[in-house]
Amino acid sequence: MCGIAGFIDKNPNYEFQSIATKMGSSIWHRGPDAYGHWIDNNFGVNLIHQRLSILDLSDAGKQPMLSDSGRYIITFNGEIYNHNNLRKEYEQQFGSHIWRGHSDTEIILAYFDRLGIEAALAKFEGMFAIAVWDKEEKALCLIRDRIGEKPLYYGYIEDTFIFASELKAIRAHPKFVATINHDSIAQLLLHNCIPAPLSIYNGIYKLEPGRMIKLEYSQYQSHTLPKSKQYWQLLSFLSIPYNESFATSSDKLESLLLSVIDQQMMADVPVGCFLSGGVDSSLISALMQKQASKPIETFSIGFDHPDYNEAHYAKEVARHLGTSHNELYVTDQDALNIILDIPFIYDEPFADSSQIPTILVSKLAKSKVTVALSGDGGDELFGGYNRYLLAQKLFNKVSRIPSFLRPKTAQLLNLLSPQLVGKIEKLIKFPVSNLSDKLYKLSGAFKAKTFDDLYLVILAHWLDPSIVMKTNISANSLWLKDNDIRDNLLKMQYLDAVGYLPDDIMTKVDRAAMSVSLETRAPLLNHKIVEFAFTLPEKYKINNGVSKCILRDILYRHVPKELIERPKKGFGIPINQWLRSELKDWAGDLLNPAKINSQGIFNGQVINQKLTDHLAGKANNGYYLWDILMFQQWNEYYKVV
Repeated sequence: MCGIAGFIDKNPNYEFQSIATKMGSSIWHRGPDAYGHWIDNNFGVNLIHQRLSILDLSDAGKQPMLSDSGRYIITFNGEIYNHNNLRKEYEQQFGSHIWRGHSDTEIILAYFDRLGIEAALAKFEGMFAIAVWDKEEKALCLIRDRIGEKPLYYGYIEDTFIFASELKAIRAHPKFVATINHDSIAQLLLHNCIPAPLSIYNGIYKLEPGRMIKLEYSQYQSHTLPKSKQYWQLLSFLSIPYNESFATSSDKLESLLLSVIDQQMMADVPVGCFLSGGVDSSLISALMQKQASKPIETFSIGFDHPDYNEAHYAKEVARHLGTSHNELYVTDQDALNIILDIPFIYDEPFADSSQIPTILVSKLAKSKVTVALSGDGGDELFGGYNRYLLAQKLFNKVSRIPSFLRPKTAQLLNLLSPQLVGKIEKLIKFPVSNLSDKLYKLSGAFKAKTFDDLYLVILAHWLDPSIVMKTNISANSLWLKDNDIRDNLLKMQYLDAVGYLPDDIMTKVDRAAMSVSLETRAPLLNHKIVEFAFTLPEKYKINNGVSKCILRDILYRHVPKELIERPKKGFGIPINQWLRSELKDWAGDLLNPAKINSQGIFNGQVINQKLTDHLAGKANNGYYLWDILMFQQWNEYYKVV
């Protein structure tokens, strides 16, 4: 796990060494162990690397690294988990080879030399962002892993083509001038993050998962931005026939997981696991401990708020598995202190409030290990979200209501105060936790004409960003990608896997962990497991109202069912309460109508009304307000507008 950056600039008046040092230093946290810089003076190509040493801690693993043929030079962020198998396969196919060390970077270059870049990619199992200069073709290739675990930004600033793991490195270039992309702000309000290919800045883009771009030197000279090419596509696996029994499938998945986890436990530094006590993290911890020779380190965060605390469940699972468990109960102040660091950690406005506990558990893990495995991906791949259980039922019921009555029904739901909903929730023991927080989603469902509309209602925060934005913007969701999936449940899982998962979940985890120089690995996101999951019949995932059936079947071979079975909670914070108490003054200052209106982006009166209603307890507007607050906090830090 590392940080990468680079640029192409033929201006002879620029001091490349100084620029490269500044760019590398800006992402030092991603790789504090070593700095590397390579220059091709003939073409003005600069490749930069900040190293977090995980495999081959010697100088033999340093980057940028030149291939044996001398054709390719690479700067690479990530891990190729099957590199040992590929090393053996290489020697069987191409004969004995003198290796400089045992890093996975060498394997990448060896296969590039033998097969070419695109053909070699099919061999790699892992997470990666790769930049490679092809001396023969005079071309720079940028590549992002299939699922989007590792980030990669790119674009032009004036006549310089630039790329980096984080926007910090791009901002460090002397030519960079920040101008905000207002369409990106609209996406932030819709989705609490900025989806690829957009970034917060005009002219700077995120490379989308499973894609690569090839910038030939002739294109650079004409300042042409190359189109990305998709080298892997999840959609192609959705229609593969599958006839195995549930029992056979469960055995097959467990065997695949054991193999993947064994690969991901390989490192020359200490390795542990995040453990929330839920299905996914408990399964990964159990299969890690099964293969470990001593107790593994597990980590969980606890809160004093019962609606958000699962630390005691994690502790029970850890005790059963025999792990060396580490937990930290976080005070409100501990969590609130993190907020001022969020703009630096996330680089652009990012408003998934679970960023706070993710940062805290990463800090806890870093105190003991350098690598932590997680259960990320289980919900998207195996049907874990509550919305998968409720969306189709809700859509069927809403569809039966005459269209002229739906707006009135939505209005009635919006009139219910959070206090009243809380009392009703306790009285009838509603199966969804924090019902009052989700009430506005339910009211929005009555506006849905199609299932795609309902999907957007469920995921969106500000369903219509134009209500609160002063500028002309495009508010069409980038997550509603074109597809012909007719099964609505499968459609939701697919859209989550290619949108919500990389743009929100993996962004949250990558930036939080790398801010403390911790590498995270997600076994469930191995592309072979992803492909397998999307070929399975839905009944193997959700059956009789039970989610993640196949994962539970494997887990209960290792952990008693009674330690796991309970209503699902998100990895969140009590944002609504905090905005009425500890965060009240902070929020009031950032959301001051005069300050908001002076920036020319948002309507201060609309936001002030949301805040007033929230403080009065008339509505829970935490999600709405957090999106704006994260933009405002970001702008306070970077002074862009």
